[in-house]
Amino acid sequence: MSTNMLKKYWKTNLKYLAILLSIWFVVSYGFGILLVDELNTIRLGGFKLGFWFAQQGSMYVFVILIFVYIRLMNALDKKYNLDD
Repeated sequence: MSTNMLKKYWKTNLKYLAILLSIWFVVSYGFGILLVDELNTIRLGGFKLGFWFAQQGSMYVFVILIFVYIRLMNALDKKYNLDD
């Protein structure tokens, strides 16, 4: 694989990481800490939504983002013929 292709591959990989980690940051820090008072006015399964995001939601989102990253990287590997 050429150096130019490797640079494109890693640039795309880093873009995926930046987007997914930004989503996780917004959910864990934003929803769980900064917006907790506003979200606590909404209830989810009997629990305040802000509390739920702080205790459970950010972990669920993180696990979902791991699976999203796997799918994105599998597609990227196929695009660059690295799916050995």
